[in-house]
Amino acid sequence: MKRKKSTTIFIHLFLIISVFLVSFPIIYAFMVSTLNVNEVYSSPPKLQLGDNMINNYREAWQRSNMGKLLFNSSFISIVTAVGKIILSISAAFAFVYFGEFPGKNILFILILITHMLPLPIRIVPTYQLMDNLGWLDTYYALTIPFFASATGVLLFKQFYMTVPESLLEASLIDGITPLRFLWSILIPLSKSNIVALFTIEFIWVWNQYLWPLVTTNSARVRVVQIGLKMLIPSDAQPEWNVIMAALIIGVIPPLLVYLTLQKSLVEGFAMQQDK
Repeated sequence: MKRKKSTTIFIHLFLIISVFLVSFPIIYAFMVSTLNVNEVYSSPPKLQLGDNMINNYREAWQRSNMGKLLFNSSFISIVTAVGKIILSISAAFAFVYFGEFPGKNILFILILITHMLPLPIRIVPTYQLMDNLGWLDTYYALTIPFFASATGVLLFKQFYMTVPESLLEASLIDGITPLRFLWSILIPLSKSNIVALFTIEFIWVWNQYLWPLVTTNSARVRVVQIGLKMLIPSDAQPEWNVIMAALIIGVIPPLLVYLTLQKSLVEGFAMQQDK
């Protein structure tokens, strides 16, 4: 019993230290966001809260036009996540319930292959396509190219394959149309998967830097990640206290999304593990 108690204490101590090490960068960023410029560049670094927090956050908000940045990033992340969910559900429904249509297996393999190609590999042809369509420096370029999702198709396809066939047979007997079956039965059953995919995609799109950098050049569609980079001057000493204040503000929306939806997110992953 004593040995078991010692093991439990060691495990908890290890987990506490691990959590602290992982979260230390954001803790330090918050500390820096409360200091003045002289304290930021002091040696050794100050690991304490300062008294310049309000001024730093006000300066970060005004200098970066943070209100517009938050709106753009939120709008782009929500639209992209919703678009991915709609297309993923539709594609998965077709793969599972539309029988053996020509090229079904080949098409599914091609969809999975796209999951293996990172954004930097696809960025040149996608950029050229956006240029040809006249979508550069618009919300279209920041959202529509990301609607297709191999992860989402696979997630919903695997879930739909576990739905009892008796539900489909009963709906056919009752004269329910395929779209009605999808809307009234499958989508409510997919709630946890929908929330899980929305959370993952919202945070992923929010953190995008490379694609918004190459496709936008005006403040009208500028996102948080680009706004943070523009706070770092190329010919002067960076005011890291203001930059870290802007960073903390930019972290809040995805954090709120995760905290709000984390229960359904965990349930979604648990359902996939059970299958």
